[in-house]
Amino acid sequence: MKNEVKELINKGEMLPLMEEFYTIQGEGSHTGTAAYFIRIGGCDVGCHWCDVKESWNADLHPPTKTDIIVDNAKKYADTVVITGGEPLMWSLDYITSQLQENNMKTHIETSGAYSFSGKWDWFCLSPKKTKLPLDEVYPEADELKMIIHNLSDFKFAEEQAEKVGKKCKLYLQPEWSKREKMIPIIVDYVMNNPKWKISLQTHKYLDIP
Repeated sequence: MKNEVKELINKGEMLPLMEEFYTIQGEGSHTGTAAYFIRIGGCDVGCHWCDVKESWNADLHPPTKTDIIVDNAKKYADTVVITGGEPLMWSLDYITSQLQENNMKTHIETSGAYSFSGKWDWFCLSPKKTKLPLDEVYPEADELKMIIHNLSDFKFAEEQAEKVGKKCKLYLQPEWSKREKMIPIIVDYVMNNPKWKISLQTHKYLDIP
């Protein structure tokens, strides 16, 4: 990689773009909302049930000028969701400032395993056991989305909920491949622990990206 490209990536003026698309937000607090998704390549968190493992190797996704990404987003939506991969591996100050200057709301979905950057209207934190969030990230969370793959994940979810602020909304979401088994258990859990809400991957039920 050329030094000038590396420098632009370090500034956040280029990003390893995997894909971008306009769709309906399928999960969490903004379920059902139209949004433009920007998926950035690169992740070393290593969730074995990840459904976008092709995002993990950033070298497979060409560095793209951030201004071009912003121009594309402007054509479609007033809400942009930046996801990955693990988007906080990259500096997101530039892209979020440009999006907000163009009157677009900025949302992120992150494991929180890397240093905080960017200006966010909504910060969705989804911690993973394999690489925990940094302490600096927890206070930023507007939404805590815990993926429930097995029974031990409930204990992990409660441990993570103790670390976020009072403003943070709490969600339990069944891992897709275990949804038939885990949904009844999650329903019972939320009824007994009503501080939690249920999140479903509704975009998969709707058969949209």
